[in-house]
Amino acid sequence: MGLHRLYKAGVIEAGCDEAGRGCLAGPVVAAAVILNPEKDYPQLNDSKKLTAANREQLRIIIEKESLAWAIGSASAGEIDQINILQASFLAMHRAIEQLKLKPESLLIDGNRFVAYKEITHQCIIGGDGLYQTIAAASILAKTYRDTLMIAAHNDYPEYGWDKNKGYPTRAHKNAIAIYGLSPLHRLSFNWGKQLKLKM
Repeated sequence: MGLHRLYKAGVIEAGCDEAGRGCLAGPVVAAAVILNPEKDYPQLNDSKKLTAANREQLRIIIEKESLAWAIGSASAGEIDQINILQASFLAMHRAIEQLKLKPESLLIDGNRFVAYKEITHQCIIGGDGLYQTIAAASILAKTYRDTLMIAAHNDYPEYGWDKNKGYPTRAHKNAIAIYGLSPLHRLSFNWGKQLKLKM
């Protein structure tokens, strides 16, 4: 059984999701997507449940066939300044702001959100596995963030971001213990706890 196409019929809905919230390095990236309500996309699913190849194939379809889509991000520095939750909201707001078609309603993956202007919103826990528009946003956010981290790997190859994308893998933590923090690492983490050593 596929995901729901719509939350409410007759309304221009934008699905919103982010990627990179649990990472040690790099930005948090959000996407906002307005799918064509006349079309069904049964192949869409939570980006975490898809292979990298499937995500790339779907990214192309989403960008080509959606009524509007946009990407927003908040840097590691902004995450340190306002915390990761607020930075996630900021990234979503930046994505929504860039949509070429104004949505009448926002479907947000998760249980919290800061309202964007006068647009109504609905928070949906596990929304990327329930609604096609949110799933589409999760795919764009994930693929764009992965591309950014692979590019950053070229500047800082010692951390293995081409494989871990900035997430707290054992190899990533070991590299930090050896080489220290890069300019793209989030300083607001409790690094002593993360690495189980005194920094």
